[in-house]
Amino acid sequence: MLVLGINCCLSPAADDFMAQRWELCFHDASAVLLRDGEVIAGIEQERLNRVKHTTAFAGQAIRACLDAAGAKLGDMDRVAFFFAEEYIDRELFHLYACNPGLPLRWSRQLLAARLREDFDTDLADDKLQFIEHHTAHAYSAFPQSGYDDALVVVMDGAGEDNAISVYDAHDRTVQPLTTHEVSRSLGMLYLAGTNLLGYGLGDEYKVMGLAPYGNPATYRQVFGSLYELRPDGDFRLDHTRLFSTFAAAAFRPRRRGEPFEPQHIDFAAGLQETVESIGWHVISHWQRVTGHRHLAMAGGVAQNCTLNGRILRGGRFDDVFVHPAAHDAGAALGAAIKAGADLAGTFPRARVREVFWGTPVPPREDVLRLLERYKSFLTVDRSDHVTRDAAALLAAGKVIGWVQGRSEFGPRALGNRSILADPRPAANRERVNRIIKQREGYRPFAPSVQAEHLRDYFDFPEGAAVPDFMVFTVPVREDKRALLGAVTHVDGTARVHAVAKEVNERYWLLLHEFAQRTGVPVVLNTSFNNHAEPIVDSVEDAIQCFLTTQLDHLVIGDLMVSKLDWTEADLCTLAPTARPHTEHPVLSRADGARSLRELGVAPGSPVLDEIRRLWSDRYVTLRPTP
Repeated sequence: MLVLGINCCLSPAADDFMAQRWELCFHDASAVLLRDGEVIAGIEQERLNRVKHTTAFAGQAIRACLDAAGAKLGDMDRVAFFFAEEYIDRELFHLYACNPGLPLRWSRQLLAARLREDFDTDLADDKLQFIEHHTAHAYSAFPQSGYDDALVVVMDGAGEDNAISVYDAHDRTVQPLTTHEVSRSLGMLYLAGTNLLGYGLGDEYKVMGLAPYGNPATYRQVFGSLYELRPDGDFRLDHTRLFSTFAAAAFRPRRRGEPFEPQHIDFAAGLQETVESIGWHVISHWQRVTGHRHLAMAGGVAQNCTLNGRILRGGRFDDVFVHPAAHDAGAALGAAIKAGADLAGTFPRARVREVFWGTPVPPREDVLRLLERYKSFLTVDRSDHVTRDAAALLAAGKVIGWVQGRSEFGPRALGNRSILADPRPAANRERVNRIIKQREGYRPFAPSVQAEHLRDYFDFPEGAAVPDFMVFTVPVREDKRALLGAVTHVDGTARVHAVAKEVNERYWLLLHEFAQRTGVPVVLNTSFNNHAEPIVDSVEDAIQCFLTTQLDHLVIGDLMVSKLDWTEADLCTLAPTARPHTEHPVLSRADGARSLRELGVAPGSPVLDEIRRLWSDRYVTLRPTP
């Protein structure tokens, strides 16, 4: 049985009217393919179209999943969409009423049309299934937690009409217990606060990283006026009052690019404290009611690792499972699991320990052919012991890009598409932030640690399963904080990632080799990308990032790649490809075949400097001519 789950907008590529209206509902487009309930492939559309948090139709992601399975769209027993049909049609009705020039078409028609356009296949109507959004999240979390029974909690910005849903899960049943409407959305509250700090949708994690620098008491009374904790896990909250309440408190919003003032940092701390207080209030109540000692979580708010760490260490649960793709991309997985369960009458239940479901690194010969095209820019050596040689680079203070196996599904790099550095010197945090990630200096980095040494370095509860994914922020042991200067946040915590040998052997061996040289089985691990792009997926993506950052080395499979001292004349031999609708005297003529030199760009010209900046910001890609 083959089931495809998808999350995306239903507009054609040339018309993003739904994306414009539904930015909050259709971000993080993705596709996941199951065979008899087991994941064959899963990938986010942003990894392929290179647009962060894209709302585009997930055609490329669907095709990648089908190719991984050697299947065609017509082979699918069911295609599951991650929102309820009635809800989408209701929103479409509103859209059509406000825009009478749009042709009247409903969700089922739109989904069938997009699939037909991309795959030249007409699916029978009964093969299309629409799954309620929070149900999709819940079915991503519980089956892959491996628990026999659990409290399941979904918290996000909004599903159809709910922002929090709580479920009682036993064996292969997931029964709703309670919901909270969108007006009480913790996700919307956090997003509104993110906006007041000069950030936008998808930047909430930046606020979470800023919060430990501030004092939550500064605005505790102001935040307290927005909500009230009530008996039985209930609470009062109207997230739409955040702006007016803080305007009355004379709070000055930060504009993007401005420096952070103390009031902004204290605001972030108060916002984080508020979300933690409400979230813990709801979850702890339903734990008392149900008696469950296991918790499974999904939804965008479940990506708040600080909240997750508080719940894990709160003593009410023996173990907590947070899905590594708790955001909306993971709802494609849950939609597929739920649709498969409806067909089969059951679903597999097993703990997921790795999500290497994406694009594989091609065979060495193919990688070498690609690298040969960049011979004016790169030099390549094959390593007979790649983990040893990479560890030696890290121990010598180098920062490397690490590309292995299949790419990860979800927002975290887990050792297959990672930037790695020595976790000991505190200066490495600033270095990686400034010259490689090109982002704010306050932002923390996560440590990857050999699983067997997890509790030697981090205060992680005994009895809880090792954190295979970066979903919990926990204290670094006090005697290790000075040692792990690059990955210990200002409050003494870290978002820890444990690496088991049986899960990712090559990455574990790299940690082992690093420990042989330094005595520390930990490395700094951050996603392989710069500030402007999604995590790299293909080898080509990795090369582009390598050339436009100050990474020292790139490791692809067993190939060690270094930079040559290339010149502006070399740069002018590359052919530009610009994003659609780019208005630029040179780039508007770019066709991916003619070099910059052939387009009239010369070394030393101001235009070349401008194009280099646009290359770094991913508005243009520069490649060797065909």
